[in-house]
Amino acid sequence: MILPEYGLSDHIGSTGGNLGDHVRRKNLADVLSLVHQGGPHTRAELTRLSGLNRSTIARLVAELVDLELVQESEPRDTGVVGRPSPIVHANDDIVALCVNPDVDAITLGLVGLGGKIHSRVLYPTTRVPTVNEMISIVSEVVRDTFAEMMDDFRIVAIGIAVPGIVRVDQGVVEFAPHLGWENEPVAQLMKEGLGYPAFAANDANLGTIAECLYGTASGMTDVIYLNGCRSGIGGGVIVNDRPLSGVHGFGAELGHTSVTPDGVRCYCGHRGCLETEVSLSRLLNVLGETSMDPDDLGHAIETSSDKHVWSEVNRQLDILAVAISNFISVFNPEIVVLAGFLGGLLDANPTRFHERVESNSFRHLSADVRIVRSQLRAPHLLVGAAELAFASILSDPISVERFR
Repeated sequence: MILPEYGLSDHIGSTGGNLGDHVRRKNLADVLSLVHQGGPHTRAELTRLSGLNRSTIARLVAELVDLELVQESEPRDTGVVGRPSPIVHANDDIVALCVNPDVDAITLGLVGLGGKIHSRVLYPTTRVPTVNEMISIVSEVVRDTFAEMMDDFRIVAIGIAVPGIVRVDQGVVEFAPHLGWENEPVAQLMKEGLGYPAFAANDANLGTIAECLYGTASGMTDVIYLNGCRSGIGGGVIVNDRPLSGVHGFGAELGHTSVTPDGVRCYCGHRGCLETEVSLSRLLNVLGETSMDPDDLGHAIETSSDKHVWSEVNRQLDILAVAISNFISVFNPEIVVLAGFLGGLLDANPTRFHERVESNSFRHLSADVRIVRSQLRAPHLLVGAAELAFASILSDPISVERFR
């Protein structure tokens, strides 16, 4: 997949140097990306995938090992005559500190190169956190929960997945309605508070990237992604292997698709948006819960015998099915990935949901579309935030020297 241009030129820095130096840096970036996004590869596989010769790959891998970005291990004995090719792994001790604020909790994690999640913490809040409160909580978790892990890991940057409209190149949250944040320089404030480079982007856009790199949508070129959380529903769309961003980078706001014109008033000012009609808060209300991990929602619904619960579940499933039918007609995807509480909603009554999608769809467009739950489950936003944090190193691996 072709990742979006995050506009992090000051973070990445100028490579400078002559043409040979530029080519070397690009080749380093290509090799690191292959093992970061594609998993461990032998040197022989890297030679084939990169199109470079064996001696060049050997030099590049050696340099990446010196930079502590990759590690090598000996392969298992396959019985093949000759010296086996070493296996190159991304060094997952190089980590991003990842943060996802919501109205009732802040989720934090340490994610290593290669997408490995070392630790995930859900920190409940008694009220919607301000930016400064979020930074204080992150500092507390790093100090008290992650402290013992810090001897083993090297944090290179912070990635923040925000449920709102974000100017990624500036790290400014223009508007996060559920959080009440407006024109907040979140990335700069986080950097000042914790001392690491920090970057922010829309949570759904980052979740889309995570699913396309490491999840069910891996290897697919046309994808619709929907994530449901307490703050609403965010969307991401990949068209012909490229993220649909729009003129200002705010495209694919699928949660604000109108599904019920006379429905509930939305934060955006309209009525009956998808995220107000298909809502985790409304599900929690009928379940008698105040908060719940989205991954636990499906079980809570399935074990309920309350007819009011099932009435609300089926109402939301029917509306979600209509919305997705429309998205399929517009974008003609290979796959639709449902993350967050939407995955639990799907699991609650998949037969009804798929029947409703089929009955509302243009059959020739929907026949081969897969609609599935996120493979990465709850941590997927942290994995996406890590891609944002690692952007400079993946573009120019030598830049990691600044973080030693």
